[in-house]
Amino acid sequence: MMTNVVTPTENTVVVSYPSPLKEFITHFMRNKGAVIGLVFLSVMVLAAIFAPYLAPHSPIEQYREHMLQPPAWQEGGSMQFILGTDEAGRDILSRIIHGGRLSLFIGISAVILTLIPGIILGLLAGFYPKFLGQVIMRFADIMMALPSVLLAIAIMAILGPGILNAMIAIAVVGLPAYIRLVRGSVMTELSKDYVVASRVSGAGIWRLMFIAVLPNCMAPIIVQATLGFSSAILDIAALGFLGLGVQPPAPEWGTMLATAREYITRAWWVVTFPGLTILLTVLAINLMGDGLRDALDPKLKQAA
Repeated sequence: MMTNVVTPTENTVVVSYPSPLKEFITHFMRNKGAVIGLVFLSVMVLAAIFAPYLAPHSPIEQYREHMLQPPAWQEGGSMQFILGTDEAGRDILSRIIHGGRLSLFIGISAVILTLIPGIILGLLAGFYPKFLGQVIMRFADIMMALPSVLLAIAIMAILGPGILNAMIAIAVVGLPAYIRLVRGSVMTELSKDYVVASRVSGAGIWRLMFIAVLPNCMAPIIVQATLGFSSAILDIAALGFLGLGVQPPAPEWGTMLATAREYITRAWWVVTFPGLTILLTVLAINLMGDGLRDALDPKLKQAA
């Protein structure tokens, strides 16, 4: 028997495709807003990690002779306290830098605490859509019918104030969104040929869940986790503002706003700078989340 062997010639055109990682980076870098958000968030993370070395003062040290001192560029201010001091004479810049540690840590921890049970419950609801799936989805619907802040307050009222309880409350509030997202992604994937082929080849239910289906659902989950991170930071600040989150004198952005609201009319800086920090951090995370969505969604790639 004779076989035809095709050998490459000088005129053969070799087509090479970029790796998925390189393609992702290329699409992500095209989104200038996402890049700006990533840079700003990276700076905030680095500042939080190296807070003891970057902060000019201790976040809880009180300078009684400098209470409510304005920022350095305003009359009465000094370079010793660049962003001014609060009602107890504490340096606002140092408290913002150290506060990033608490806010970012609680936000990331809350996302992780939400992500793991959310993925598991979403997978179960997708693979067992009748009785178990209906029970899980009705549970998620009931939780989504309640205002998130009110639900978080109710949980904090039961558990009591504190960092750990704040993380649990925020995780519970964000759980329904992950359940619905994962279930929807799973239902879409279950109708595809590779799942049918895996079933025919004898793959068990757990292998189908975590080896076959879950990796193909990760793109929307990553985007949701990023946006959930920004929501968690806002929820932390809200709980701190209401006195249910991190307790004074610990430097947390929402707690700083709560203790400073009485002085907003005569010391604008005690509220403005912590509030601006929350605004810019959440905006940066949302911009980065939009960039991740554009880079991970094949439809948006084709449209670009």
